[in-house]
Amino acid sequence: MRISKRTALISTVAVLALAITGCTAPNSGSTGGKTAKAGDVPAKPSAAVTLNILDVAGAQKEVGDMVTDYVKKHSDIISSVTWESGGAPDLVGTIKPQVDSGNLQVDLVFTGNDGLSAGIGQNLWIPIVKDYGDRLSNQKNYIDPAAKMQALAEGYGAVVSYYPSGPLLQYNPSAVKDVPKNPQELLAWAKAHPGKFGYARPANSGPGRTFLMGLPYMLGDKDPKDPVNGWAKTWAYLKDLGQYVSNYPTGTGQVITNMADGTWSMIPTTTGWDINPRATGTEPKSIEAAAFDKFTWVTDAHYAVVPKGQSADKMAAILDLLQNMLTPEQNAKAYDTGYFYPGPAIKGATLDKAPAASQQVIKDFGRDWYDALIEKMPKETPLSPDALVKAFDEWDRTVGVGKYTTK
Repeated sequence: MRISKRTALISTVAVLALAITGCTAPNSGSTGGKTAKAGDVPAKPSAAVTLNILDVAGAQKEVGDMVTDYVKKHSDIISSVTWESGGAPDLVGTIKPQVDSGNLQVDLVFTGNDGLSAGIGQNLWIPIVKDYGDRLSNQKNYIDPAAKMQALAEGYGAVVSYYPSGPLLQYNPSAVKDVPKNPQELLAWAKAHPGKFGYARPANSGPGRTFLMGLPYMLGDKDPKDPVNGWAKTWAYLKDLGQYVSNYPTGTGQVITNMADGTWSMIPTTTGWDINPRATGTEPKSIEAAAFDKFTWVTDAHYAVVPKGQSADKMAAILDLLQNMLTPEQNAKAYDTGYFYPGPAIKGATLDKAPAASQQVIKDFGRDWYDALIEKMPKETPLSPDALVKAFDEWDRTVGVGKYTTK
């Protein structure tokens, strides 16, 4: 797990010819900048293809085994796969020069809503669901919240994994005796224990971003989807809370380190960021988690997107791969090591279908109250891309100013 991975949303990205190290494979069979027409894409490629995949969301943790299993069983369609990882902020700068030149080095991208939206804004993605929806018929089996995340893609990406995210609280039970049940109690605890609560800059952290987007629902703000005109209570609250936060790391990795070494005693978290660090040993197993009495899950998903200019043969292979990934048997692999808990986006992709190692991780490090809470509490999709950028900007200028740190 890349716990220092940046996940900042980029609304407008300077189009720089940045290349992520290693994404310089030979020409991937692009069509010179002209995307293959839907009617020209065969059921199978004329010969097995190699796919070059870029992951800017840590999605390989959930979907990597799905891809590996597919290649093993369908070597006549995909002969091999290469993986590269990078940060969402660099995605447009990496892909746009390839699309503009008609020389694709990346065939398939796994991204969060941040990279998906940035690429839509730059007209980089094939409208894969719009043009090839009949080839992705397993999408009809999305669970309801995953289907809502799919709607955010506007037809340009396909959801491959999903989780309710948070916000939740994680705490050290030896230091926190009275766990806050609402934001007001959290503020009181932070005031009584200055420097012992913290979170990462939201633009660089999934849990930080989820905490930011979850507060308007808990605080009863005017419009939880409008950070400019509807978050008066949230911004006032975060400024008050910030008096007792010593610094805001620019990545979730340092937040986990702060919990592991005792620098902090309590943080906002998500289901995955609670389970996975304990499962991988980056946090003590003794760390506990709790839910607010009344809250709304702010959901999250990972998407597959395809850069424009893709060849017919590679498009055929990608479509068949995604169709296979969205079967219950394959999608259950998204349980992985709890990084995106639960992870599956498809009905019937239950834990008993997951690999034995994943089942053991959930047994040892999951919370027995998670599943009931996921069913019980309401769920909302995250802010729209434009609104989230405005929320990040407001937080940077009025809440976190002067307290960013890489420590």
